[in-house]
Amino acid sequence: MKKKLVKLLALGLAMTMGLAACGNNDSGNSGTNGGGGSSDNSSLAGTYDITVWVSEAAGVADLTKEQIKRFCDANPGIVINATVEGISESNSASNMITDVESGADIFCFAQDQLTRLVEAGALNKLGTNTAETVRSLNTEVAVKAASVGNELYCYPLTADNGYFMFYDKSVVKEEHLGSLEDIIADCEAAGRMFSMECETSAWYVASFFFATGCVSDWTTDTSGSFTSVNDTFNSPEGLIAMKGMEKLVKSSSFMSSSNTADFAAATPSAVVICGTWGVTAAKEALGDNYGVAEMPSFTVDGKTYHMGSYSGCKLMGVKPQADATKGAVLQQLALYLTNEECSLERFESQGWGPANKNAVESEAVKADEALQAFNAQGPYSISQGNIHGSWWDIAKLLGTNAREAKTDADLQAGLDAYTTSVQALFQMSEEEKNAFSLIGAFSGYNWDTDVPMTEDPAGTWTAEQEFKAGDEFKVRQGASWDVNFGVDGAPGGDNIVIEADGTYIVTLVYDSAAGTATLTVTAK
Repeated sequence: MKKKLVKLLALGLAMTMGLAACGNNDSGNSGTNGGGGSSDNSSLAGTYDITVWVSEAAGVADLTKEQIKRFCDANPGIVINATVEGISESNSASNMITDVESGADIFCFAQDQLTRLVEAGALNKLGTNTAETVRSLNTEVAVKAASVGNELYCYPLTADNGYFMFYDKSVVKEEHLGSLEDIIADCEAAGRMFSMECETSAWYVASFFFATGCVSDWTTDTSGSFTSVNDTFNSPEGLIAMKGMEKLVKSSSFMSSSNTADFAAATPSAVVICGTWGVTAAKEALGDNYGVAEMPSFTVDGKTYHMGSYSGCKLMGVKPQADATKGAVLQQLALYLTNEECSLERFESQGWGPANKNAVESEAVKADEALQAFNAQGPYSISQGNIHGSWWDIAKLLGTNAREAKTDADLQAGLDAYTTSVQALFQMSEEEKNAFSLIGAFSGYNWDTDVPMTEDPAGTWTAEQEFKAGDEFKVRQGASWDVNFGVDGAPGGDNIVIEADGTYIVTLVYDSAAGTATLTVTAK
């Protein structure tokens, strides 16, 4: 299945870019088979121009270029001219699914996108020998994340994509770490904030529902369309979850954020629920008071529930190639980039938790406090699968429902509204699925309402909207984040930010057959 990338006629996709060139150099001898020794790759000799998409986090692209050079040093005769671009994992997957042909040769993505990428034909399934090597080198959880059924389609990159608790030791007492209620009380007593995205991200809202045993498991057909969902959020257990979340969101210390920079804010947080990507900012702000722990428990009607979490892995995929020799080189390069040595380098520079078994057992990784907290949270985490793009907007409203509720009946009403919205996703007409809209923080909306655009016979979508300076928005299709456009019309790009008050005309020219689009925002 081949899809066309949405090509921008105005400005190109903004990425952090660099060129890594490597050639014949006999100084290295690290080999390509997982970094464990050189192998005879004379049949693969040649020059290859490739594009690699890696995380946009600072330093990742430069490190990847260095690693590619080492691969070439260890394999005389193989010359790789690699354009290494920094792009978020979500945008990487979306762009590959939209247009496989124009996508990167090697790209990184989150495990919940694996099924969609396989269905789009964006991943080259691993051969038998390579698959055996990957299974032997990586943790069981990571191998499972990289598999569809019994087949491996990519390479485990990290095994740390989840969240836990960062806290200020001078505020939160050690004996209170297991109790949400006690932690909230510590924050309130100190006049400090408790940061958790309970009103702005369904990813974190789900923590309370997983605690009580609720699930939201989605099923797709072979084309990637969602056909059903097993969702138990609206249940007696879901009502308990709402009561637990209510305790946090109604606290004077609550702030809907997951940014560890909150520790250094004017009114600083004493707790931030975040993942390993927040380590650096947390350590800088807290110093000797830096603390990490698994998620706490909350108590409802005398029964205690350990807060859950989403968890997952980041993966590295190889796009199918018309040139079989180039495809073989890419597979060996991906195997090298995910080996023990490269995994430890990413851990040292980024704090990322390795999927490679030897790297996991290294003294440095085992001693890392954040990864210890992540692993302690593991038994309470749910592996993130493929989820409908609209669900994220629907589920995050449960946090606001919990904050605004005055009675248990209000909490139940929030759950009922949630179920109605989820069920409506399976009743959308084709016209609704293809329609475009504006969504963002403007006119009293807070990324919770789609403002419809209108389409003319030529296929141009327009919307006239009043904005204030500082308002932000995106354009998306089908009230879902699967297809969305940001600044300069970039697929999945940054939010469009309005600079001055006024009335604006937002225009999207979209040709689904040709796969082309332009997005303009013009003051009226």
